[in-house]
Amino acid sequence: MALIRWEPARELGTLQTEMNRLFTTFFDSPTAHAGNGATSRTWIPAMDLVETDSDFVLRADLPGMSEGDVQIELEDNVLTVSGERKAEHEERKEGYYRVERSSGSFRRTLTLPEGVAPDAIKATFDRGVLEVRIPKPEQRKPRKVAISVGGAAEPQTIEGTAEATPAS
Repeated sequence: MALIRWEPARELGTLQTEMNRLFTTFFDSPTAHAGNGATSRTWIPAMDLVETDSDFVLRADLPGMSEGDVQIELEDNVLTVSGERKAEHEERKEGYYRVERSSGSFRRTLTLPEGVAPDAIKATFDRGVLEVRIPKPEQRKPRKVAISVGGAAEPQTIEGTAEATPAS
């Protein structure tokens, strides 16, 4: 009889592989049946949000799509990117053995900070990557407020940072 050395790290690797498989099959499982008996998968495109000195930059990977397939809307400081990627298979008598590329409609939303100028938002689409540049809003600047101390006739200026919005 041969002795086999137990290696806990290998057991953890096996456990991690099984957990990854479980989550992949759970979240990437077919969600709806098309009329022809095929199934469509839920598709959520990958998006990055990066902050620069002057902008928030949203980049979304939308392979196989064109700018006409994507809609960008801004309402009440909520930016919504939506669209639909069509399935690319043709109807043939040959069967598909494995279809891993997901298709279908998607909708992603992002809440923007107060004060973003909607007219300043710019979007570009290049080689399947959507880039939306959102200029940061102007920061409110603190101002000095004069405070009367006790019953003094003249107010004394006390340095402070009271938030106040400028009068329109």
